[in-house]
Amino acid sequence: MPKRKTKDPEDVAEEPRRSSRRVKVAEDKAETTPPAKTPSVVKKSKKTQKASKGPADDRDGSPKEDADAKPPLAVEKTSKPTKNPGNASSTQGAATGRQYWLMKAEPETRMEKGHDVRFSIDDLAARTEPEPWDGIRAYPARNNIRAMKKGDLAFFYHSNCKVPAIVGTMEIVEEHSPDLSAHDSSKPYYDPSSDPENPKWSVVHVVFRQKLKTPITLKELKAWYSEKGNPLENLQTLKLARMSVSKVSTEEWNFLVSQMNERGDEIKQ
Repeated sequence: MPKRKTKDPEDVAEEPRRSSRRVKVAEDKAETTPPAKTPSVVKKSKKTQKASKGPADDRDGSPKEDADAKPPLAVEKTSKPTKNPGNASSTQGAATGRQYWLMKAEPETRMEKGHDVRFSIDDLAARTEPEPWDGIRAYPARNNIRAMKKGDLAFFYHSNCKVPAIVGTMEIVEEHSPDLSAHDSSKPYYDPSSDPENPKWSVVHVVFRQKLKTPITLKELKAWYSEKGNPLENLQTLKLARMSVSKVSTEEWNFLVSQMNERGDEIKQ
C-alpha cells in the first residue's frame, strides 16, 4: 500500500573496585602493644583524626569508624540506580541500539494515477502480515528508511488530513529491501528512472504496535517545538516539514511517550 505523503552509545560507568582492609593485622598490632605505650598510641590516633577531619566531618560517628566506612559509601553513590523513568528508557534504548522514527501516511482518500493511496493506523492494525512501507520517492526519507534496523520503533503520523497528528506506534520487523513498486508501471509511484538491477528506492516492513486514545496533534507539536529548551525544539519532522520519514531522538521519543502516558496511553516499549 503506498505510504508517501505528497543517541549515543551508552556511557557505561566503570564499576568501582571494592578496597579490602587488613582488619586482622590491625587487631593483632593492637593486642601486642604494651600498656605503657597506650598514651602514645592514643596521641597518634588523635593525629590521625586531625589529618582526616575533612571527610570525617561529613559523616556521623567516631573518626576511625568513618574512615572505615568511606569506601562503601562511595560504592553506594556510584551504583545507585536512577529514579528517572525517562533516563532509564534512554539508557535502555542506547544499550540495545534501538532507534526511533516518525513515519507519515495519509488516512483520507487521495487519488494518484487512478489509485487511492490512503492508509491509516486502522489499516495497519488490520494487517495480518508485516506491511511494506513503500512509495518513498525522496532521497532524505529513503536514507532514513535504509538506516532503520529490526526492532526500531516509529510513531505513525496521519498527514495531509483535517487533523494531522501522531496516532499510534509501530515496529520495524524487516530491514530495507528494494521497493518493487517503483518498477511496476501499474503502481501509483512508478519510477521509470529506477533500474531494477540497481534499485533507487527502498522499503522496510512494519507491524502495528498501538493506537493512541488521544492523538498528539501537529498543533501541539508546533507549540512544544517553539519553546526554547523544550526536548522537541529540534524535531526533524518540523524542521523538514515535507519529509515523510524522519528521525526521532531518544530524548524526543521519551518526552512524547511521557505526554502520552499522562493522557492515559501507556506506551508499549
